[in-house]
Amino acid sequence: MTLSDLPAVNASLNALATCFIIAGIICIKQGRKRAHATCMITAIAISALFLTSYLIYHYSHPVTRFTHPGWPKVLYLTILFTHIPLAVLVVPLVVMTVVPALRQRLERHKKVARWTYPVWLYVSVTGVLVYMMLYQWFPPTGG
Repeated sequence: MTLSDLPAVNASLNALATCFIIAGIICIKQGRKRAHATCMITAIAISALFLTSYLIYHYSHPVTRFTHPGWPKVLYLTILFTHIPLAVLVVPLVVMTVVPALRQRLERHKKVARWTYPVWLYVSVTGVLVYMMLYQWFPPTGG
């Protein structure tokens, strides 16, 4: 594996985290608290792996440009400009959600999780979309 493989790895980790976030939400709605906790801990671990891989890649490739013109660029930038601030916000939100859960302050956990869950899910899904647009659907033309 080389550094150039990391964007695909990152997108895969984001997609996998998305699956565990959704599974965790389904589990808690079904009253399966232990399965919910397992899913969410797994989503956190996968997201931590993603963040590590993402930082390694962008340390060595600080600038990535979307080169396709027209509506794809407008769509890409719209997604990216919502994704970035929410990606920064989701880290403290996850911490603010997990800490009460670990302390068995479940009312506080539920109150914060109502905000964390949609933001985290959005960030995970749009992370995959950014990858797909940048590297698969509209890759650089090499110029």
